[in-house]
Amino acid sequence: MSLAQELPMPEKPERRAFQRVHANIYGRFMLEDGSEHACFIVDMSPGSAALRTDMTGEPGEKCICYLDHIGRVEGVVTRSLDDGFAITIIASDRKKDKIASQLTWLANRHELDLPEDRRHARVEPRNPISAMHLDDGRKYKCRIIDLSLSGAAIATEVRPALGTAVTLGTMKGRVIRHFNDGIAIEFIDLAKMA
Repeated sequence: MSLAQELPMPEKPERRAFQRVHANIYGRFMLEDGSEHACFIVDMSPGSAALRTDMTGEPGEKCICYLDHIGRVEGVVTRSLDDGFAITIIASDRKKDKIASQLTWLANRHELDLPEDRRHARVEPRNPISAMHLDDGRKYKCRIIDLSLSGAAIATEVRPALGTAVTLGTMKGRVIRHFNDGIAIEFIDLAKMA
C-alpha cells in the first residue's frame, strides 16, 4: 500500500471567499463597449455577484454596475449564466467591508423591522387619486400612499414586473418593489421635481 492510498485526500477548498446573499437589487451596468443595460442582482457577496439580464458580457470583460442601495461597483465578467452572467468584484478591502454592511442591512431589514434607507422624506398627498401609465399605453387608476422626491408607494391591483417603466402622473419611474396592496416606484427624472 502506498502512502497516497493510506492518507485521505484533502477536501477541495471553497471556491468563494465570501458568503453570497440572496438579493433582489435593481441596477444598471456598462460594458467595455460603453453600452448600458438594466439588470437585477439575484445574489451577491463583497467579492462577486450574479446579474440577471438580457445582455451578457464576455468572460474577462470589465463591467461597471450602478446598484440600488449599493452604489458603484466595478468587476470582471467571470462566466455566463442562463439568464445573465457572474462577475468578480474588484474593490479595496474598505469597499468590500462597506458592501458587506449594505448586504447585511438588505438581508435583515425585513426580519428586524428596520427602517427604510430613504433619501428623501415621504409625505401623504392631499389628493391621493392618480393614474399609472405603462409604456404600451395601458392606464390604471391608483391611490398614492406616500410620495417623495425620489419615489412613491401606490395602491393598485395591477403589479407590473420589477424594473418595468411606468409614469405616475407626469413622473417617469420604474417599479422597484411589490407589497400586499400595491407597488413602490422610483422616479427616474428627478430634475422635473426640482
